[in-house]
Amino acid sequence: MAALQQRSGKTAILAAVLIGLAGPALAQAPLQLNSKPAASAPRTSQSQAPSPITNPFAGLLGKGAASGGALNAEQRTIIGKINAYLTNVQQLSGKFVQVGPDGSRSQGDFYISKPGRVRFEYDDPSPIELIADGSSVVVRDRKLATQDVFPLSQTPLRFLLSDKVDLMRDSSLTSVYADEVFITAVLEEKNGLVGTSRLMLMFNAKDMQLKQWTVTDPQGYDTTVAVYNLDSTRTPDPAMFKIDFTRYR
Repeated sequence: MAALQQRSGKTAILAAVLIGLAGPALAQAPLQLNSKPAASAPRTSQSQAPSPITNPFAGLLGKGAASGGALNAEQRTIIGKINAYLTNVQQLSGKFVQVGPDGSRSQGDFYISKPGRVRFEYDDPSPIELIADGSSVVVRDRKLATQDVFPLSQTPLRFLLSDKVDLMRDSSLTSVYADEVFITAVLEEKNGLVGTSRLMLMFNAKDMQLKQWTVTDPQGYDTTVAVYNLDSTRTPDPAMFKIDFTRYR
């Protein structure tokens, strides 16, 4: 993260946080079943940019949590639906809106092609691109002609890019919740040196489409990304996910 701060400033840092690059690898932790989220998002049309739910963990984690509880049948069904959706969607494109810890808002287009490939293109005036090629992730500043490289395996959102997803087996699942609007799952990763970070995934309760995610860093700062105008039928050009390690320094 120091290199990001020196090179590209706040926008590049938020691009890194967008997929959890600041956090350590996920560790296993006991399941906890938690209470209802405090907020709900306004309904939007398919083409209208959504208003992301910010501070989503207020009321979800902590109060009302059952310590070390096992998932009941209904919650296992919910996780099964999430696993099936994330596994079945092998390609996805659309638009995103990102809200940073300070309330700053940016947007752009994204493209996913499994396994392991994603591209986020920020609208002008941001010069930032974020690209994963299946093994590495780069945060690129086109204006400065620089990029910072990270292992894809260290990003919590690798779960969105996995060919086959099993949150019960592959992650530290801490919360599961469903109501008439959203299905929500929270993953947590712990590290003795930097603290705990979290990833919240939210899906439409009716059609299971991905709606947004929030990465909370060890200092408690949230970066939220809402997605819309989703298309799972179009195959992105493979060239979009190639990383040029020689052009950018």
